[in-house]
Amino acid sequence: MMGKTIIALMVENNAGVLSRVAMLFGRRGFNIDSLTVSATENPDISRITITTTGDENVIKQIILQTKKLVEVLAVRVEDPLVAIQRELLLLKLRTCENDLTGISAICSIYEAQIVDLSENSLIIELTGKPGKIDAFLAVLRKYEIIEQCRTGVTTIERGEDAFTYQNTESHRS
Repeated sequence: MMGKTIIALMVENNAGVLSRVAMLFGRRGFNIDSLTVSATENPDISRITITTTGDENVIKQIILQTKKLVEVLAVRVEDPLVAIQRELLLLKLRTCENDLTGISAICSIYEAQIVDLSENSLIIELTGKPGKIDAFLAVLRKYEIIEQCRTGVTTIERGEDAFTYQNTESHRS
């Protein structure tokens, strides 16, 4: 069964590591739905979070191929039942005076913030699970979307265990 899978990588914080990870996906024909890179508590280590689509065999191949990259220290498939997932949306809408009440009501329901208002447009900020952002966008489709930007998913598991290269299965095994 095809589905979205979130894969977290701990990688050495070296120039070009993101390019090598992305090239691996491209060479193997794996699609990247979203990708985020962030610093960790260790300045020598970065975290890459990739959302991809594929069946169980495709996900297994992605993990096996990714583990082969020298700079990849650890790989983990994020469990959506145990992980907190968030994504940021910035959305610019064309508006007229009559639209503001309706848009404000929708923003209130979704806990979105209007962060900029000009004469003929506004910018909304929303943080949430990808499904919440998808639903928010579906409701706002009746308005003219000028521009939108989504960060991609970032995730962290609940509890006190940390995802680091020290406490995960080695990529070389």
